[in-house]
Amino acid sequence: MNEDNDFDETVQTEVVEEEKTGMNNNDLHDEQSNEERGEAAIHAAQVATQATDDKVTELTADLQRTRADFENFRRQAEAQKIQYGNVVKNTTVAKILPLLDDIDRAIAVNENLKPLEKSLAKALKELKLERVESKAGTAFDPDLHDAVMVEGDGDKEVVAETLRAGYRYEGELIRPALVKVEKQ
Repeated sequence: MNEDNDFDETVQTEVVEEEKTGMNNNDLHDEQSNEERGEAAIHAAQVATQATDDKVTELTADLQRTRADFENFRRQAEAQKIQYGNVVKNTTVAKILPLLDDIDRAIAVNENLKPLEKSLAKALKELKLERVESKAGTAFDPDLHDAVMVEGDGDKEVVAETLRAGYRYEGELIRPALVKVEKQ
């Protein structure tokens, strides 16, 4: 029976030790399972985090493309707005030119209208509309003048007479001056 006592004491000692450490063989096996489950959970969390990061990256790229598209659209719309504004201005100015021609003819015929010429010049300047230089003696420039008649036999071409004034609007030639040219 001595052996039975030794066996009981050994079993009791193991039970006491297990109680102190709080583990038995089954607990040790469960602990490994918990570690494996923990690692699996960490791995799953990393995969989910990577998927989230990938989605954030994709959405950020989409947002940047959308912003760039919108910025391009805004610039294009602004350019079209300016272009349409210029077309309207040029069309309006082109419709005024015959009226200016009539005023020039009226001033040439009636000396009493000479003060109107200064007022007209001031108004044209405010509208950024300027006459092309085409007085008699001015050098002929085919970019600014349309020659209707050419007289003389010289090498130097000069304006002899202005038949219709030419105009620039904001520095851009709207209509060339019709002139009679004399070669000297």
